Amino acid sequence: MRTFVGIDLGSTTTKAVLLDDNSVIIGRGITNSRSNYDTATRVAKLEAMIDARLTLCRRALGADVPELADKLDDFLSRLELGFRREQFVEQLNDLEQTCLQQVSGKRFAGLEDAVGEVLAQVFNTLRGEATAMFAPGGRRKSDFFRDIAGSRYLNIAEDTARDADVPYDLLLNVYDKSIIEVENRPPSEDMSGKFLRALQEVVKVAPEFGVDPATVERAVKSALGVDLEEVYLVGTGYGRVTLPFSKEHIRSEILCHGLGAHVMYPATRTVLDIGGQDTKGIQVDPEGIVENFQMNDRCAAGCGRYLGYIADEMNMGLHELGPLAMKATRSVRINSTCTVFAGAELRDRLALGEKREDILAGLHRAIILRAMSIISRSGGIRDEFTFTGGVAKNEAAVRELDLLVKENYGEVKINIDPGSIYTGALGAATFAGRAVN
Repeated sequence: MRTFVGIDLGSTTTKAVLLDDNSVIIGRGITNSRSNYDTATRVAKLEAMIDARLTLCRRALGADVPELADKLDDFLSRLELGFRREQFVEQLNDLEQTCLQQVSGKRFAGLEDAVGEVLAQVFNTLRGEATAMFAPGGRRKSDFFRDIAGSRYLNIAEDTARDADVPYDLLLNVYDKSIIEVENRPPSEDMSGKFLRALQEVVKVAPEFGVDPATVERAVKSALGVDLEEVYLVGTGYGRVTLPFSKEHIRSEILCHGLGAHVMYPATRTVLDIGGQDTKGIQVDPEGIVENFQMNDRCAAGCGRYLGYIADEMNMGLHELGPLAMKATRSVRINSTCTVFAGAELRDRLALGEKREDILAGLHRAIILRAMSIISRSGGIRDEFTFTGGVAKNEAAVRELDLLVKENYGEVKINIDPGSIYTGALGAATFAGRAVN
């Protein structure tokens, strides 16, 4: 099967999209962006390939095992969870070996054996938890390896070190150095092996779904055997100049977000993208070609990084800001969306007795007001209007956008796709397909 790949290397996350010959999305992948952009690119593309395999499995099972019908999502979820468990344990083993390599030198004089024993206990515990963590209904802090392994490592290591009378700081130091190395080594690309091991577990529960295990196994193996040929790749995003591609394989963020929004919603004429480092107001024609655009200048004020800073100041997760702002009874006026001054103004407002949710409501309004100014300079809002980027998943930002659009432009159809964070990568993949077809 021929595939066309789009990579969007953002300041906070890197996204990848795979299209087939019919311009249908068969795979999407995302990972944290790193200083090693080459690694981020490889990981995002690998994640998109994994997603593509699951898409092919869905097609094969849907065609060959119609008895699954409305149970197909649950069945595929079990297959993916098994794969993720295999992937997690593989990286966990890599992290353990890297940690053990760090345990050498004068700094550990006399403690090498003790630290090694503690590490063995810690990683045995982590491996033991993996099955429950990746079981149906299992709870994980995140889908990123560093987040999952890091939090549990620190908790388990603290207790184990205390019992073994080993300095906890040594284990912290070992982890901090090792996780960077492991992060910059993407998981192995042996997808088939991991899927086949996961399949053996899933086949055992096939009778619970009322299907024949042998038929299921044949369908999944046929999907895993399909050759995914990468025909053409296009890169874009904040870090596109660092991508290891020739200039013929690079497109600007503006072009890719405009085309990506058009692919998702063909009637789109205005696009607002709020990413980690910038905000873009884009006008496109009926074919998705950019006619005009404006971007924020000088700094990342009012973008995703700004919200991340606010979350840190309030000791909250980024995903918690929107829901808390939705509980506001009033909107506190915020004078600046500058990240440098945001902390000071936030602390001043709290000192004056303002509620956190009211302050956050004001912060979200200030961000969208800034975005509306950028859209206005690009040519205003024309029906239809599409909102993309990571901030489009923030319900408080969406609420303020809806209110301000109605105030200034009346009734306008606003599109927000659940996969809007992939818009740039989708546009890049579409360019890749057009380059060949």
